[in-house]
Amino acid sequence: MSDLTTLRNLGPASARMLREAGIDNRAELERLGAVLAYKIVRHQRPGVSLNLLWALWGALHDRDWRSLSANEKATLRAEVDEPLQVRPG
Repeated sequence: MSDLTTLRNLGPASARMLREAGIDNRAELERLGAVLAYKIVRHQRPGVSLNLLWALWGALHDRDWRSLSANEKATLRAEVDEPLQVRPG
């Protein structure tokens, strides 16, 4: 089993979605960050809930996803809505 399930907020279903999206471990999740990881999963699973975004952010910051304030959630939602910036090369 991946070390993803050892992170706060992430259970087997979340870890499976991440692995299916090519995110296999904590280091890869940290490299991508919660927003990009969520965007990648959402690309494969368009109906994925924003709760996954809150859980990913909480996992990376060792916080329970339910403790995110409305302002924090709004900020994350705005970041998700920003178009991806792809660098050439």
